[in-house]
Amino acid sequence: MTYPDVPLPGPSPDQEALFEGAAVTYARHRPGLPDAAVRLLADTLRCRPSPVLLDLGTGTGQVPLALLSAGAVLTHIEAVDVSPQMLHQARQALTPVLSHCTLTLVHAAADAYEPLATLPGEPDSGPDLITFCRSYHWMNGEAVLEMADRVAAPGAALAIMGDGSLWTHPAGWTRALRELIQHYLGPARRAGVFGSYTEPSSRFEEDLAASAWSDVTQHRIRVARTWTPDSVLGYLRTTSFAGAELFGDDHAAFEADARALLTTQAGERPLVENAVFTVLLARRRRGAR
Repeated sequence: MTYPDVPLPGPSPDQEALFEGAAVTYARHRPGLPDAAVRLLADTLRCRPSPVLLDLGTGTGQVPLALLSAGAVLTHIEAVDVSPQMLHQARQALTPVLSHCTLTLVHAAADAYEPLATLPGEPDSGPDLITFCRSYHWMNGEAVLEMADRVAAPGAALAIMGDGSLWTHPAGWTRALRELIQHYLGPARRAGVFGSYTEPSSRFEEDLAASAWSDVTQHRIRVARTWTPDSVLGYLRTTSFAGAELFGDDHAAFEADARALLTTQAGERPLVENAVFTVLLARRRRGAR
């Protein structure tokens, strides 16, 4: 399967602005995938003759990087994102570990993605694994699942993954931090510079059940992360709810207040996030492609 490394139409200026400028910080401070999740994804590629990964909302390429670093064999990686800055970071991270695997970076919204070409004589070529890591909630679920069914190879797997955020985590120190953010930005959870976050109208499981990808198994992986005040501040700069651009001239004051709060909290007990990383691993029902 071959894809020219050129941008496709799709992302709006608002979508691009959401993560503009955060890519380097994102690569440094965003938590990666748990080892158990990487093994689960790698297992879906076993016995596939020329495994192809389509990673939608790839960000800085965390999913393909984790798979390649764990020794998974991939023939081709198709990494799609609305942010050219994120794609630049993905290229820098992935190029040293590609070996014989080819990489195409596609600048597009996920629901606008289309494969550009397939090899002659291979009508059933397409991705063997389609992944969404902490990205599906930003997308038009019905449209991207329909697209995934249209482009995926027979017998392919699809994985929607995520673990919430420090905004949603129910610990004392995260609640105090959320209240401080709300003090500066107002009670609503922000979604970048263009509005407030709206909860999805349906659960991801419901979206899958209503799609071609209705054969679903859920995997819940417990993860304990210990944060420092510096790592929390770095993480917040990458988020849509507390990125630097949201605070304007007040960002330095916010970070000073947040550092003081977190230092006090860390002095009383470690800043621990006991998260659950959920993988919804889906396939088409028997008899479908």
